[in-house]
Amino acid sequence: MNKPSNLYFRTKDNGAAVFRVDIENRQKRLELQPIANLNLNKGQINPHSEYPPTAAEIAEIESWILDRQAIVASRQTDDILRLIDELNSTAHWLQTKADNDTLDAVADDLLLAMHDLRSVIVKRKSAQLTNR
Repeated sequence: MNKPSNLYFRTKDNGAAVFRVDIENRQKRLELQPIANLNLNKGQINPHSEYPPTAAEIAEIESWILDRQAIVASRQTDDILRLIDELNSTAHWLQTKADNDTLDAVADDLLLAMHDLRSVIVKRKSAQLTNR
């Protein structure tokens, strides 16, 4: 069983703000001391100047970064799988339910987006085959 952490991670785009949870104060109130800002893309820990993290907290933060990067990666894969379902649903909807005005309203943008996606996939697959 994991011991309870004395750190709180406030997630944000591309990272998190890390706070030390302090309950050992005069007022017995829950206080959050900012100790670091994280950049998930770079794996950077930027310590807060007033309350820098301890070595044990840095180890816990590094572990959290690895866990969070895995969560974000799995969500991205799940998003792509949902997109495939949406493309299939869109094709069915266009074939069976869309009227001409609706088709005219979405066709060009949809075709450009699909062409762009196809181009990226073909280039990546080609590069993958070339590098084998």
